[in-house]
Amino acid sequence: MRRLIFLITIINSAFLAGAQAAATTANVTHSEFQAVNASGEQTYNATEKVILQGILLHNPADMLDPTPDDTVTELFNVSGQWQIFFQGEGDDHAGTAVWMGQLYNNLPWIALDGGYNNEEFAAELSRLNAAQFSPGDRIRVTGYYLSYKGKSNVNEQHNKNPDHDFTIELVQRGVGLPRPEVITLDDLKDDNDNFIFDPTRQTGGEYYQARLIKIQDVYFSDAEDWGPHGELVITDGVKTLDVKLGRGNGIYPGSNNLTEPFHIIGILDQESPNLTDGYRLYMMNYDGNGSVLASREHRRADKPGDLNLDGIVDYDDINELLEDWLK
Repeated sequence: MRRLIFLITIINSAFLAGAQAAATTANVTHSEFQAVNASGEQTYNATEKVILQGILLHNPADMLDPTPDDTVTELFNVSGQWQIFFQGEGDDHAGTAVWMGQLYNNLPWIALDGGYNNEEFAAELSRLNAAQFSPGDRIRVTGYYLSYKGKSNVNEQHNKNPDHDFTIELVQRGVGLPRPEVITLDDLKDDNDNFIFDPTRQTGGEYYQARLIKIQDVYFSDAEDWGPHGELVITDGVKTLDVKLGRGNGIYPGSNNLTEPFHIIGILDQESPNLTDGYRLYMMNYDGNGSVLASREHRRADKPGDLNLDGIVDYDDINELLEDWLK
């Protein structure tokens, strides 16, 4: 009897220890999660993990290259990468990035065996893509997080152990992409062409961070780096903004056919060592239309009902809808 009581005590102790070790988790809004102080530092720390819900803004493969290569040894080069942005709905005027890399062990603070080999990383990609989500779907993300150059990202905290996996659930398919918010460079920059930083996140770059936006009537002041992962600069003639290109199949040398001025639709990102500037527009794909630098799905979100993307909502769009329905 005494031995049985002893065994029960051990089991209960182990159970309690496991329960105490479980990460604290809570449903939070994107606005709560992305809150910052006057220095631009992230302030959310109420739980170790978060649950966020919102609308997926793009195809992950159009942003970063997930192709695994475990032969890479270059310091800080994590080889294959995967990332999505999704934004809040209604009054939750914010968004969040979700990121995963392959070779965390190329970071100097990670153990040499801390990265995924090619097979392991491919399995992780398959796990994440199992929900078969698309831009415009409502998703729910649960995971750990780290701050990175001005924003909080859901990620594995550079830890490949399964207990640090984040999960993505498909909540509702085909909700529809949010309509891009139309702004000008005046909404992001002051009269000296410096970024407007508002720690209350009611104006400036923080207000639009990680959300789908549209900037009208700009042109390139520098487009020499046009191509996958290229870094360009747009201007309205006075103020400027960096543009980061993704790797969609419409972005390749020679595909830049834009006239001046043009409109541009993308996701406002931030990468800033000092946390209060460094905003840029991330544009993942281009459909070659010649007047709006954007992916096809983002152009369609900008003008609901214009199914053939000719800039006019008319009977031709109804015909296209009927043809699609018949298929």
